[in-house]
Amino acid sequence: MPSIVKAIQLALQLDLFSDFLLPERRKAKPEAPELPSPTPKPIAPPTSKNDEQQSSRPSLPLAPPQDKTDTGNHRRILINGTVLEYDLQRSKRRSIGFLINDGGLHITAPRWVTITAIESAIHEKKNWILRKLSERHERTLRKREPVIVWGDGAKLAYLGNEMVVRVMNAPNTGVHFDSEANELHVRLPADTSEQQLKDLIRNWLQQQAKREFNERLPGYAEKLNVRYHSVSLSAATTRWGSCTSQGKIRLNWRLIHFSPLIIDYVIAHELAHLKEMNHSPRFWATVESIFPDFDIARRQLRQHATADLPNF
Repeated sequence: MPSIVKAIQLALQLDLFSDFLLPERRKAKPEAPELPSPTPKPIAPPTSKNDEQQSSRPSLPLAPPQDKTDTGNHRRILINGTVLEYDLQRSKRRSIGFLINDGGLHITAPRWVTITAIESAIHEKKNWILRKLSERHERTLRKREPVIVWGDGAKLAYLGNEMVVRVMNAPNTGVHFDSEANELHVRLPADTSEQQLKDLIRNWLQQQAKREFNERLPGYAEKLNVRYHSVSLSAATTRWGSCTSQGKIRLNWRLIHFSPLIIDYVIAHELAHLKEMNHSPRFWATVESIFPDFDIARRQLRQHATADLPNF
C-alpha cells in the first residue's frame, strides 16, 4: 500500500518548464503536442478578385495540382504573406508531429496523410509556428554576441541589471557587491585561475538566489494560505522551478539573473501548485490572485533560456 501512495505522489510532481529546451534536447522530441491526423478540409488563404482571375498562374502554390501524399522532403507554403519552408518526413507514426530547431520547421507525418491535410494542420498551428521561428531567430542572434571574458571588467546580468566584475589582487579571497555602482568586487590571489574565479562568482550568485527566494516565499505563501515543506536550489537546464505534492519546492538559482518580477512569478507559480496540482484555468486564477502581473512576467520569461545564460 505505501508503494502505491508513493507512486501517486511522484506522479503529482509538476515542473515549470522554460519555453525552450537546449538544442540537443529538442532533437529528441517536438516542441508542441502532436496533432491528430484525420484528413481535414483544406484551408485556403484569402483571395481577391484579381487573384481569382490569375489563379491559373499562381506565383507560389499552396499545394500541388493533385493531392498526392508525398512530393519531396523540402516544401514551401504561404502563411500570412510569408513563404514558409519546411522539411517533411514520412514515417509509420499515427499523427502529425512538429519540431522547430536551428534548421527551421520539420514535420513528420504518416505515409497515408495527404499534403493538403498536412498544410491544413500547418495553417491551424501557424501562430505557434511563426512565434517559435521568430524566437529561435532572436536566440541565434543573441548567441553571436561576444563570449564573456572572465576577468576584470566582465559583465553579468544580476536581478535584471548589468553587473560589472572588478577583480583585485589580495592575499585572501572575498566577494563584495557595491549596489550603488552595480559592481561585484572580487578579491583573490594573483595566481588564481579563470575557473576558480568563475566558481567564486557562481557560489556568490547561488547564495544571493537562496536569500532572494527565502525572502519572497513566505509572503506569497501567506497570501495563498499554504505551507511549503522546504525550498532548495536547482541547476536544471530545462525548467525554472518545480513543486511536489509534499510541498517540496525547487527553484533554479539562475533566476537570480532576471528581474524581481520574473522571480516573483516563478515563486507564485510553484506555490499555486499547492492548491491546484495542474495547469487548469483554476490554477492560473490562483496565480493571478496573488500575482496579478503574472502574464507580463511569463512573457518575459519566455524570452530567456538557460542556454543563453553565462556558462559557469
